[in-house]
Amino acid sequence: MEVEIGNETAKDLRRGWTTGTCAAAAAKAACLALTGYGFPDLVEVTLPGGQRPGFVLALEEQGEGFARAGIVKDAGDDPDVTHGALVIATLRPSPSGSGIRFFAGTGVGMVTRPGLPIAPGEPAINPVPRQMIAQAITEVAGERADFDVEISIPGGEALAQKTLNPRLGIVGGLSVLGTTGIVIPFSCSAWIHSIWRGIDVARAEGLDHVAGSTGMTTEKAVQAHHGLPETALLDMGDFVGGMLKYLRKHPVPKVTVAGGVAKITKLSQGMLDVHSKRGLADLEALAAVAREIGASDGLIGAIVQANTVAQAFQLAEGEGLELGNHIAARAWQTAAAALRNEAIALEILIFDREGRLVGEAPFTPSHHASSFSLGERKRRT
Repeated sequence: MEVEIGNETAKDLRRGWTTGTCAAAAAKAACLALTGYGFPDLVEVTLPGGQRPGFVLALEEQGEGFARAGIVKDAGDDPDVTHGALVIATLRPSPSGSGIRFFAGTGVGMVTRPGLPIAPGEPAINPVPRQMIAQAITEVAGERADFDVEISIPGGEALAQKTLNPRLGIVGGLSVLGTTGIVIPFSCSAWIHSIWRGIDVARAEGLDHVAGSTGMTTEKAVQAHHGLPETALLDMGDFVGGMLKYLRKHPVPKVTVAGGVAKITKLSQGMLDVHSKRGLADLEALAAVAREIGASDGLIGAIVQANTVAQAFQLAEGEGLELGNHIAARAWQTAAAALRNEAIALEILIFDREGRLVGEAPFTPSHHASSFSLGERKRRT
């Protein structure tokens, strides 16, 4: 699909590679050298979607008991702070049976607070990049490979100051990120137009239900939850408002907005663009909601001090508080106010990082936005 953006098209915007993809490719190259195959001229890795891009090495080094390879990150046309950074993987043999162990080198941060996908005390190498690195190594050394993997990004500590890492308690450098392995250039116009085209296709096929998702985990979860076909899935990303306003004029009978706890919490607080650059979720406002539904003073204080919204939800769940449903109800009000179409029933679903449903506001005609409370919507379902 080609989308016009002034004199440019979305097709013209060049995609790039995540730090996770670069780390996986560097690790595979180092593994090849360490196991006697030498450094490759071109190293290929498998992405979560099955693609196999190839990379040329920018660094090759081998010594007693180690091999090191580096790849320069190309973020395509995305304004990524890590574009041009050198991502280095150093591999060393580890004791038999230890498996693949991860370490943070220069410029890669360490997690110090709870509530993130990686536990405190671990290097900030996210789950999918860890899986990609492990897969890249096992392609060379087999399923029982035992290696210590150190990922470094020279200059990463300074670059991390331009990210949310310091606020999240990731100290000493950058995070190694990526869920698809691919960086899609951030173009609001191109992305929103692609959402619109997805709606057009769904309408043309006569579908009566579409679901907009903020990311891959929520997309898979909402598809499984409702048994939806691929053409019903809209890659909404952060642009909740852009999707809903188009649906208001081009209606589909049922619309689901699905997202993670942080982004739906921001929607509940009135944000229709839920990108982190547009603002963070207000934990004090989240604590106020918890207070309204009977949270203890201790829990309210803990939510205000939480490192992330995900951690706040975990704390509430530990006290048996159905925070998710109440946040979904408030998110429904924000979304329905943007939709405002009596022909469309709107649903909000909140999923955690594992794809588990943790909050919902059931289908209700969206023109009832100002008159329906959580309890009233429950009584209608």
